[in-house]
Amino acid sequence: MQPGSAPSTGAGPRPSRRRQAREFALQILYQRDAGGEPIETIIASFWESQGVAQPDIRSFAEELVRGAERHRESIDQRILAASEHWDPERMAAIDRTILRLAIFELLHRDDIPPKVSINEYIEIAKKFSTEDSGSFVNGILDRIWREHGPATGAGSS
Repeated sequence: MQPGSAPSTGAGPRPSRRRQAREFALQILYQRDAGGEPIETIIASFWESQGVAQPDIRSFAEELVRGAERHRESIDQRILAASEHWDPERMAAIDRTILRLAIFELLHRDDIPPKVSINEYIEIAKKFSTEDSGSFVNGILDRIWREHGPATGAGSS
């Protein structure tokens, strides 16, 4: 994945606005993981390189990025537990970034149905990583949702 590249290329239907935002969020957070610059610097330079994004797309992408960053430590602990002690730092960077965004959305965005979030990130994993990554992401997200879903207080920001 090229930093700053458009989130959707090739033939086929144009993705939804929320899918576009999720893909932009993935690119921003991936850059953060790769470069270590402050998140606000990365966000600003990302949008500058992308040109003008629709306000709702930009807003949703930034909410996901900032939320995943804010909860990064607890999200990584959940990944570690759900992946049977597979250290998140040893995972493919793109898969780890997808999981961080997805877990934030699952556990802290109660306005989005969990099945929608899980399906969206499975498709994003297939697009930006490998076909096998879709199954990997599905397994981790399903386990986390079952263990930490609404009965355990998910949905608070």
